[in-house]
Amino acid sequence: MKASMTVKATLSLVLPLILGAVAGAITGPAIDGWYVHLTKPSFSPPNWIFGPVWTLLYLLMGYSLFRIWRLPATDMRNRALLLFALQLALNIAWSFLFFGLRNPALALGEILVLWVAVAYMLHFFYRIDPPAAWINLPYFGWLSFAVVLNAAYAWLNVWGA
Repeated sequence: MKASMTVKATLSLVLPLILGAVAGAITGPAIDGWYVHLTKPSFSPPNWIFGPVWTLLYLLMGYSLFRIWRLPATDMRNRALLLFALQLALNIAWSFLFFGLRNPALALGEILVLWVAVAYMLHFFYRIDPPAAWINLPYFGWLSFAVVLNAAYAWLNVWGA
């Protein structure tokens, strides 16, 4: 593998993990504080599952990013990279809104935008490199579950069930 491909592969895997760590730093302090006092929906997973799941998802995202980034520069590839960056920024922003600002309702609106951004990114990825899109299906599935979970938290703790 050429040096430039090695750099792209490394950055592709490390970038989502670093940004995921930032999200974890925002989330961590709230888990034992504010979050523990929220009314949880019956289908809320145990807290310990989120770290391993997100780590795996960030690695999968990183691998898919590399599959796209390694391709020759075209307008479509560059748009796909921009969509990846946008969805990753929205992903991190959700942690800030839900845990940092302690606002499940605002986070719900944002995660719906994230869900659309990821769907659009998957569409672009599929047109360029289908495996790069398929690799992200676990992320899209988990994100879809997170939308429902976020809605339940907003309903139970903000709007009152």
